[in-house]
Amino acid sequence: MDADEAQARGVYAPMPTLSYGPSGRVGVAPGDVRGTVLIPERCDGYCLGLDGRDGPNLACEGCGQAVATRVDDCTLWQVVWLDPRAVRPVSVEGPARRVVSWEALRKEHPGMPPVEQPGWWSPVWTAAVAVALAHLLAVSGGERVAVPYGPVAEAFRRAIDILLPPGPPAREVVLAGPGLSVTVTDIALVPRHPQTDEVWPTGARAAVPLAADVWTYMAFHDDRRLFPAASGMPEDVCRDDPPPLWPWSPFRPDWKVFLSTLARLPEVRQPWLRAVYDQVSERRYQHPFS
Repeated sequence: MDADEAQARGVYAPMPTLSYGPSGRVGVAPGDVRGTVLIPERCDGYCLGLDGRDGPNLACEGCGQAVATRVDDCTLWQVVWLDPRAVRPVSVEGPARRVVSWEALRKEHPGMPPVEQPGWWSPVWTAAVAVALAHLLAVSGGERVAVPYGPVAEAFRRAIDILLPPGPPAREVVLAGPGLSVTVTDIALVPRHPQTDEVWPTGARAAVPLAADVWTYMAFHDDRRLFPAASGMPEDVCRDDPPPLWPWSPFRPDWKVFLSTLARLPEVRQPWLRAVYDQVSERRYQHPFS
């Protein structure tokens, strides 16, 4: 595929593979799919499962038509991609889906902790931060960016130190969104609505979207280490029982998600950002991704 054809598909940098499948596919959890069977001759995969390399590998149990592609291979997210050429949405009786307001977002999506047992970084966090990191580099213009202390710094500062030029910060990124009374004039790190995909509106010069569950945790969770108290504590004081989980390694964004996101941003055609893309592509297992 030449550069013009790739650009027409929304890709602005070289990628090892590019799907020729139809646009508008819908990804669902494998457990939510009913009435399908595997197509045996299309069940190849790279390692120990299915990766969809041979096209749709799920057929309708009733008529035998290929309807979806199941992905379930080593290092890949488990998903079923419904083929828009074979399936269509059908209205069902029942209440309409309630869209959570921005004001209720914190209550109904309280945030996902970044660390899982036994000290692994959550893959949701490594993927979400990788997406936001690509957007952050794109809006930085190649200038050094300062980030606030706390979870934002833990997730982004190491990558910024490595991928952006050294020197004093010329730009600043600040958390902004529902429930925060802060004025941001430069770069705002804002939530992306988990239902509508809408990005929190901001008057900042640039906005960097972040998955709502990760943004909410960064904005409102207190990760400071706590000390034992000699006497009783008020009920509203943050307690350390059970103690919080701590990671066994520095935070590492997902390099695959980072490259895939960056390749789809027109800004990657700028020489400095293309150099970052090529550097990570060639040395993907080095810092900050390893």
